[in-house]
Amino acid sequence: MALRKTAAILGFSMLAGLSVSGCATEKYVDEHIATVNSRIDGVEANVQRVDQAAQAAMAAAQQADATAQGAGASAQQANQRIDQLSSRVDALEQHPKLKSPRN
Repeated sequence: MALRKTAAILGFSMLAGLSVSGCATEKYVDEHIATVNSRIDGVEANVQRVDQAAQAAMAAAQQADATAQGAGASAQQANQRIDQLSSRVDALEQHPKLKSPRN
């Protein structure tokens, strides 16, 4: 009977030890979740910074594109004006007016 009692106590002790060591405590889980959450917050902050930088770069690119289009339009107008003036200069060179000499 003593052997049975000792075996029962030993078995109960082993079972209790295994059940306690196999389970995570709430504090342990909360600490690990807090660590993971802080890492996630850091990643989210980095993503927001990258997103803001990308949006700023996109806005700058759109502004540069608009400026380039405006410059292109101005250059085209200048070329048209040069073409008009070139034809007038050509016409003047072909028919120079004769000036009378001064006395």
